[in-house]
Amino acid sequence: MDSQAKPTLNANPPKRSRKLLGSVIAVAAMAGLGGLAWYLTHQPATPAGGPSAQGPGGPGPGGPGGPGGGGRRSPATTVGVATAEKADIPVTLEALGTVTAAATTTVRPQVSGILQSVLYKEGQMVKAGQVLAQIDPRQFEMALMQATGTRQRDEAQLENARLTLNRYRTLLTQDSIARQDVDTQAALVKQLEGTVMTDKAAEGTAKLNLGYTKVVAPISGRVGLRTVDIGNLVGSSDTSGIAVITQLSPIDVEFSIPQDSVPSVAQRVNEGAALPALALDRTRTNPLDNGKFYAMDNQIDTSTGTVKAKARFANTKSALFPSQFVNVRLELNTIKDAIMVPVTAVRHGTKGDFVYVLKEDKTVTVRQIKRGAATVDKVQITEGLKLGEQVITEGADRLKEGAKVTLPGAKPAGAGAGAASPNGEHHRRNKEGAAKQ
Repeated sequence: MDSQAKPTLNANPPKRSRKLLGSVIAVAAMAGLGGLAWYLTHQPATPAGGPSAQGPGGPGPGGPGGPGGGGRRSPATTVGVATAEKADIPVTLEALGTVTAAATTTVRPQVSGILQSVLYKEGQMVKAGQVLAQIDPRQFEMALMQATGTRQRDEAQLENARLTLNRYRTLLTQDSIARQDVDTQAALVKQLEGTVMTDKAAEGTAKLNLGYTKVVAPISGRVGLRTVDIGNLVGSSDTSGIAVITQLSPIDVEFSIPQDSVPSVAQRVNEGAALPALALDRTRTNPLDNGKFYAMDNQIDTSTGTVKAKARFANTKSALFPSQFVNVRLELNTIKDAIMVPVTAVRHGTKGDFVYVLKEDKTVTVRQIKRGAATVDKVQITEGLKLGEQVITEGADRLKEGAKVTLPGAKPAGAGAGAASPNGEHHRRNKEGAAKQ
């Protein structure tokens, strides 16, 4: 029994050894790949020409840290620049305005009667004094004839009374008549003179009423839509009238001036300056007409803090229409020889406004400035900048005092014949990685 072979307790040790060996190989492979990746990503740049470009004594002029070498340094920022220029800038005031007619008249007849004819077309341009409508004149012609007849009758009586008075005065000189009769006759003459004067006034009134049967335009302008038709009885009490005339040339634009700008506007007006005004459409791109400042109200609206004002325009092209909303640009003054830079060049810091000024060595310096008047895209610099200096307009967010910058289109520093191109460097790294594998 002793010579009998004992049974094997574990028949799997070879399989476990193979699994352990495979795990070790996998970990080693992963570690190798990680090391290769670190090497490729952290290897310093080698100048064109490979390792032979360096001498045996170490890094030369083309090596790391040398001029044009692969040493790590912060790249220069590419920026946009603009030159401070001299220009004349207008000081303007912009506001939203409403076109208002210089005069609007509702034409009403001054006498009552039947509308006989309408002598205008709707929307027609009419002139002052032009006949617009005709009222039946027959009753007014009869009234004029009656007034004329009464006047002629009373004038005849007055003439007879004057002759009688002259005879009485002659008889009085001959002491052939009593003085009382002469005085009575003189009083009768005066009475008849008053009657004739009244008759003349009545006759004049009748003539006016007859003339009023022709309804004329009191002002020049555009007549509106017709509000009454032929055959209707019209009169002076009609609210709608016969027509509405709106004067279009000249025409006014009413707008509001902020109370802070009122003193400057009033000063220019008191100096006798004719302030130019420009009417623009709602997009502020298309000019409609040119005019001048006309008048300003005498009170400030407490609810808005503004003062109403008017600008008058010739409106020869009929580009402005009553009740139209327009944008008004009022030119208050003109600043001569102002130093201007783009709005994008001015920045704001804790110490106030500043700009980055480009120096000759392609570095920038911070310059504190004071701004003045501004236009849509440029701003005036009153202090801190000289004419001809260059300022940074783009890329200033990444700058600080003394930062190196590159202008658009300029050749980067170190971009000579010995500088390594990005494509060549990438190809070299790929070859080295393949050889190690």
